Amino acid sequence: METWKQRARQLKAETYALYLVYRDPRTPWPARIVAAVVVGYAFSPIDLIPDFIPVLGYLDDLVLVPFGAWLALKLIPPAVMADSRARAQEMLANGKPVSRAAAVVIVLVWIGLAALGIAVAVKVFR
Repeated sequence: METWKQRARQLKAETYALYLVYRDPRTPWPARIVAAVVVGYAFSPIDLIPDFIPVLGYLDDLVLVPFGAWLALKLIPPAVMADSRARAQEMLANGKPVSRAAAVVIVLVWIGLAALGIAVAVKVFR
């Protein structure tokens, strides 16, 4: 069980490092886009598959976030990632960072996607 907790902490630190990578001007645009999607999904309070659904609820978190992180790591220059990891470790050691603005943006994106899905469903089923 302790191994799983350690891996969860590592994934959290890696996700925060990806957030810092996204904000780094040395990061190429394709890597920024992938990093933003991964970070947005990982920190989003709303999942693609809700966690209360047995097995599948956590499977999306166990598959999508690591896959997205792997893809982002392939696109990010090693020096940028190393700097971001060091900054993430330092910032997480000083306390958990909180961004209310990011939370609002994430919720607005999910609301927009839901509205788009409803609009498409209405057109299809009319």
